[in-house]
Amino acid sequence: MADTTKDLGRLVKSLREQLGLSQEKFAAKLGVTFSSVNRWENGHRKPSPLAMKQIEILVIELGAKGKALHEEYFAD
Repeated sequence: MADTTKDLGRLVKSLREQLGLSQEKFAAKLGVTFSSVNRWENGHRKPSPLAMKQIEILVIELGAKGKALHEEYFAD
């Protein structure tokens, strides 16, 4: 069974890097603290359901660049 906390950390880091944002700027965009983003990326915590919805919206807004991420993490 996959460790979903670490998998979500990869999603957050991939999205943040595609957006060209630091952890601080990504945190500000989502309205969370830098330490939250850092914990997500390091696999120590999972984003809240609200943060996951915001992350999904950002992935969708990437368009074609975000398609693979959306399919991997959000497709039913």
